[in-house]
Amino acid sequence: MIRNQGQPILLISCYELGHQPAGISMPMAFLKRAGYEVESMDVSVEGFDLDKVKKAALVGISVPMHTALRLGVKVAETIRKVNPDCIICFYGLYAWLNSEYLLKTVADYCIGGEFEESLLELAGVTSGNFGLATKGSASERVLKRLAFPVPDRTGLPALATYARLERNGEERLAGYVEASRGCLHFCAHCPIPPVYNGRFFTVPRQIVLEDIRRLVAEGAEHITFGDPDFLNGPGHSIRILRAMHEEYPTLTFDFTAKVEHILKHRSLFPEFASLGCLFVVSAVESLSDEVLLNLVKGHSRSDVYEALEITRGSGIALRPSLVAFTPWTTVEDYLEMLKFVEEENLIDHIDPVQYTIRLLVPPGSALLSRSDISTWLGPLVQATFTYSWSHPDPRMDELQRRAAAVVEQAALKTEDPAVTFWRVLDLAYEAAGRSAQAKPELALAPRRRPPRLTEAWFC
Repeated sequence: MIRNQGQPILLISCYELGHQPAGISMPMAFLKRAGYEVESMDVSVEGFDLDKVKKAALVGISVPMHTALRLGVKVAETIRKVNPDCIICFYGLYAWLNSEYLLKTVADYCIGGEFEESLLELAGVTSGNFGLATKGSASERVLKRLAFPVPDRTGLPALATYARLERNGEERLAGYVEASRGCLHFCAHCPIPPVYNGRFFTVPRQIVLEDIRRLVAEGAEHITFGDPDFLNGPGHSIRILRAMHEEYPTLTFDFTAKVEHILKHRSLFPEFASLGCLFVVSAVESLSDEVLLNLVKGHSRSDVYEALEITRGSGIALRPSLVAFTPWTTVEDYLEMLKFVEEENLIDHIDPVQYTIRLLVPPGSALLSRSDISTWLGPLVQATFTYSWSHPDPRMDELQRRAAAVVEQAALKTEDPAVTFWRVLDLAYEAAGRSAQAKPELALAPRRRPPRLTEAWFC
């Protein structure tokens, strides 16, 4: 029996790094299991469907990341005009962090943490108290283990619509799953600790494996494990990988892990490679020990080199992510970062947008409790959902603006990342008051690039 026939619940994803959205597939499974009619819309690839919005009684907008939130607010404003009587609920990491503003402007409810049962409560199917407050007030974070169903991808755009694996000049369909949510760690700039407070929750192995089976049936030849850190629960992860490889020996995968976890679990990396791991994304962030200390990253500059040795020794590519601009990053630090990329032959391992990433300080950030904050922090800019900040050295703010412009134009032209790298390096030398270095012709020669996804990473 369908509980809400004629007035479906609409779940909307705005952006999930080019992946088929887990922010829709898992809550859809919860709601359908409870007997609800649910429709979906991924505005990042299929646009805005007015008909779906007009007939929805409840709209849930998934905002697991900053970009999704900015897009989600615009979507919600349109929904208010099209269907003013429907209930709008924002859910995900950035919903809870920005609940004060969202509830004053476009949202009726905001849910953070393990949100699915709160969505059920909002739909009227549960009587338990899962943290959902009265309309117009912020909910508590939901930090409890849920009874996960298999994600339901019915009605979502096909995998061919999303980012693909690029390997040896060929592209393969890629699926996206989550084996755990939350994180054990407290990196100061990360949006996860304010919401999860050091907690993480595993998705049962058989649920993850069945999700993978369904993705393979849709044509996936590669799986991205989208956990904030796949090695928070290494035993859980390796059991999933062994079972996956036994069933699909040619299926490849990638995952994300902290530098310190690469070092701690180095003995697992040869097995990861044998099971089909092509690359690992790791939040290197900076090569400056001072910056790493301020971000509470839990690793040092020397650890980054050690992590590279571990992954390379296993035949796995390391794809570092960066926070290239922080209040503590100097021009010399920035040049050192680029020197590291060049000397370690990582130009093709790093999407050029990474050279422009500026520290985000959202509401609720642990950075707001720092004693030195008054020297660099500005006011909260609600339109961008982050506090403004200025670098003590004006050259760094100007360098970030110029580098961002170069990278944006390069992306529009699908420029060779090596060309873009040298353009950014020129800007860095100019900021430091030095002459640019000669560009080796080898860097621009035809070359074999490491495996990657076709969607550039940014937050």
